[in-house]
Amino acid sequence: MDLMIRTVAFVVVAACTIVMGFAIQRGATCTVAAVHELVEQRGTTRLRALVEASVWVTAGLLVASRLGWLAVTPSGFASTGWTVVGAVLLGLGAFFNGACVFGAIARFGSGEWAYMATPLGFYLGCLTVVRVFAPAPARALTDDSIVFAAPDALVWLVLAVLTARIVAPMVKHRSRVRDLVTRHLWSAHAATTVIGITFVFTLVLAGAWSYTDALADIARGMTHNLAVRGLLLASLLIGALIGGWTAGLFKHTRISAAGLARCLVGGMLMGWGSMLIPGGNDGLILVGMPLLWPYAWVAFGTMYVTIGCALVFRRRWFDQPAGVPAP
Repeated sequence: MDLMIRTVAFVVVAACTIVMGFAIQRGATCTVAAVHELVEQRGTTRLRALVEASVWVTAGLLVASRLGWLAVTPSGFASTGWTVVGAVLLGLGAFFNGACVFGAIARFGSGEWAYMATPLGFYLGCLTVVRVFAPAPARALTDDSIVFAAPDALVWLVLAVLTARIVAPMVKHRSRVRDLVTRHLWSAHAATTVIGITFVFTLVLAGAWSYTDALADIARGMTHNLAVRGLLLASLLIGALIGGWTAGLFKHTRISAAGLARCLVGGMLMGWGSMLIPGGNDGLILVGMPLLWPYAWVAFGTMYVTIGCALVFRRRWFDQPAGVPAP
């Protein structure tokens, strides 16, 4: 019976990661794309969508906690100077890579095979961060997030408001099903909503499984549940490939030495930054920010500003456009 329960749980989690990969591909949820939108178009659609994904995760974690489904409560870390240094490196890495860890999945799903080097670079960054920077160990906070102290009435109110955000567009576009599926459903807002919901399910059922967490653990010599996490990464990539193919974004791109080097360096910088903060931008957006940990908001804000400064610097000093939004 226990084996059957674990098998069913894995199937559900794998399905969620496929849907998450599809949403990452279709929704333009990359942080680099969000900064590009602000710099070039003075728009905040993608940024607001990313924040809304955090709100969805907050609501999901609260409900899971109230129902006793959250076996392990994610812990936060103290904000230090290394938090800021790590966030700057994370932002520079995303800039050089051309995409954050979300965007790298989307780029791979569009047939840009050079992004296979991003996880390798990320692992090398995690492996060498102590030798390069010799940071002081991150201090984990012992107290639970204040989010878990929210009254039940507030939990259900937030959940009701967020649910209305999904139901209202469906009612409005009920006579145009194809339009709902092809356009509205995969807006940046809707895609990050799907990412937030599926992430909560995967976190509750499988714990920390993301490829950035897995690579960081491998670098530390921790190989717990590695096979399962590898299969979930494969599911995420399959979802991204399906998303790219069905959206007409898939195009086989020849791998170049320059492209591989760029992704390798970008991944390594992001690996350094993630270990110093600690946490990658996926963990910041989908765990730290929803739980209102100050270090996560400081790190994400610093990363965001760093990417923006890099884009503006390239445009002004090298006479190049600020870049193309990541998928």
